[in-house]
Amino acid sequence: MSQFFYIHPDNPQPRLIHQTCELINAGEVIVYPTDSGYAIGCQMENKKALEQICRIRDISKEHNFTLMCRDMSELSVYARVDNTAFRQIKNNTPGPYTFILKATKEVPKRLQNPKRKTIGIRVPQNNIALAILEELKEPLMSTTLILPGVEMAESDPDEIRDKLEKRVGLIIHGGYLGEEPTTVIDLSEGTSEVIRYGVGDASPFDV
Repeated sequence: MSQFFYIHPDNPQPRLIHQTCELINAGEVIVYPTDSGYAIGCQMENKKALEQICRIRDISKEHNFTLMCRDMSELSVYARVDNTAFRQIKNNTPGPYTFILKATKEVPKRLQNPKRKTIGIRVPQNNIALAILEELKEPLMSTTLILPGVEMAESDPDEIRDKLEKRVGLIIHGGYLGEEPTTVIDLSEGTSEVIRYGVGDASPFDV
């Protein structure tokens, strides 16, 4: 049975954020709010937790996983970013975008796209997500919570509890959110390509 925390969307309670990070570091899978619906995440190095996420979402290990970062400085540790890409990302973060970039050696190989050696990177604009990342002091391995047979992100934490309370360690109730996932931009080859149109405005990248 998973834990269920009510965390204030504007003023996250430090005690609950601390407990959330303790669960992450203990290897638990968590469901948490972002600026584009709910996401499911785990500690970056935890292979067992990653496998659990793959089972819940029914995705293969070739899925494009994302590192949720707290700021631009953390982003540059885990991804190779040229000056043009850095400016594009900086002008549009924090926000509902996922950027596909070449991974550095700091990214565990199982999180990288096996053929392209890329990783998704995003800096969210959600107080709860940012508080978790600040406390965790490292990126959170993450993917949008889109369940099998469904096209949109989960947005209702009570419904998520009904579906997943026996399959994850923690579900955070951080409000009722939109269902649209992030806009995904591939910057890995020196140009910008919109891979998925989502809640973020794609016009700065749609060339």
